[in-house]
Amino acid sequence: MRRPDHRRAGVLVALAAGVALLVAYGSEQFLGLVPCALCLLERWPWRVALLLGLAAALLRRPAGRLVLSLSLLVLAVSVGLGIVHVGVEQHFWPSPLPECAAPHLHGHTLAQILASMPARPSKPCDAPSYLVPDLPLSMAAMNLLYSLAVLVLLATYLVRRRGGAR
Repeated sequence: MRRPDHRRAGVLVALAAGVALLVAYGSEQFLGLVPCALCLLERWPWRVALLLGLAAALLRRPAGRLVLSLSLLVLAVSVGLGIVHVGVEQHFWPSPLPECAAPHLHGHTLAQILASMPARPSKPCDAPSYLVPDLPLSMAAMNLLYSLAVLVLLATYLVRRRGGAR
């Protein structure tokens, strides 16, 4: 039986991360979806996973497997952020980010109020964005499910690999 290769798994992690980032960027650029602050935060684990996957693909066995194992932690963070975001969308709890709240405008004159407005309008984090209008899964929910699937597949690979390495 042929042993699984950590380099191939690293490439697959990098590809999975690249797909997640491309879908997020593409939905923003081509479909006009506006990301909220939590959406933007959820992209960071995928950026890190992309780099870790590439590093695992380039490194030799002990270091490559260690870097691949670190990807599990990064994917767990992605799952955690997805849970937080879906909970905010479902109004289970308020967003932990102050950027998700309405802007605090201050001033006594109209000019002062306009000057205190943010440069870019922000989208509230509790307003879900849908990639497919008839599908009741928000982008945050899809990211959560995708993160969980990649995490489970990578964990299964690492456990199977550890059990088969003798």
